[in-house]
Amino acid sequence: MRRLYAVLLTFCLALATAGPAQAAPQTIGNGVRFTDVTGNPVHAHGGGIIKVGAYYYWFGEHRNDDNTFRYVDAYRSADLKYWEFRNHVLTEAGDPELATANIERPKVMYNAATGMFVMWMHKENGSDYSEARAAVAVSDTVDGDYEWRGSFRPLGQHMSRDITVFTDTDGTGYMISAARENYDLHIYRLTADHTGIASLVANPWPGGHREAPALFKRDGVYFMLTSGWNPNQQQYATATSPAGPWSAMRNVGDATAYGSQTAFVLPVQGSSGTSYLYLGDRWGNSFGGRVNDSRYVWLPLTFPSSTSMSLSWSPEITVDTEYGATRFAALVRDALVLGHPVPEGRVRRGRSPWDVPTGTGASQAPLASALHTSAGAEAFRG
Repeated sequence: MRRLYAVLLTFCLALATAGPAQAAPQTIGNGVRFTDVTGNPVHAHGGGIIKVGAYYYWFGEHRNDDNTFRYVDAYRSADLKYWEFRNHVLTEAGDPELATANIERPKVMYNAATGMFVMWMHKENGSDYSEARAAVAVSDTVDGDYEWRGSFRPLGQHMSRDITVFTDTDGTGYMISAARENYDLHIYRLTADHTGIASLVANPWPGGHREAPALFKRDGVYFMLTSGWNPNQQQYATATSPAGPWSAMRNVGDATAYGSQTAFVLPVQGSSGTSYLYLGDRWGNSFGGRVNDSRYVWLPLTFPSSTSMSLSWSPEITVDTEYGATRFAALVRDALVLGHPVPEGRVRRGRSPWDVPTGTGASQAPLASALHTSAGAEAFRG
């Protein structure tokens, strides 16, 4: 115990002399309503996050009392906990098409060739879901006013509902959306400026009835995470190219995704590597409320192998954006605050607030055992 306190004291002194402050590790509660730095609810439902410079920008739905479109809101944060409201980046007044509408799942991507930020979203007429259209808006600043470019069915023919976007490492843009009354999930390659559809590159699971897609890439492997409507069993598949071939869908998490639906998967990249954070919505209508009452469920994704994924529950998580770490908060707290024994070796690779040199012996067994018998092991170590 004395050694642990000495390590913590050394770490605190190092922080005091280390120069300009960095984003500190933050604990984030799950299944709760987030508030911004002024205390107002964060309305970023069905949203996505893009990192620009030192900040993460979170975009999402902000609806009227009747659940129709009011705004797409933008917030920013350096640490993923303290969010500053920036702008209603898209509003009802932005275009006649938006005066009465449903705008869902807005996702923003950056086009390096044009220097423009491009927002893709699902658009309906505000009274039913018969339009099933994709829509585009653009801005030359990440949190500026987005110019409406219109809505359409991809390639002039395909229905388009739940939607996400992905920018590959070579700059190629992709849009993924639910088609054919949500029975298919289409993967489209975007035009060079990311504002249009160039081609349909894959329809990997025809008849699969998967919605709420989130696409990300880890160590050369593409992962597609999907859901159905209402809290249900999430599934994922993998490929070595967005065009496929894709694997069959496999279950991940529990039977209700811990009371949530996929919104986005955020890579948290830092000096010690990259971790991946599941962002889910616990929709208000699933517990008798409205969309604006919705809660958020954020959980670390872990990877038992290069092509497998695990999602486990924790009532709170710890996020360290400086080091690229997302962890189960209870494990970090037990190790560093309560003085519980930590497993053999180091808690994390590289310099981090969670780098705690450890000794040997039976005293380390309890936490080490817990780590090795749950998804917490991978989540704790990164």
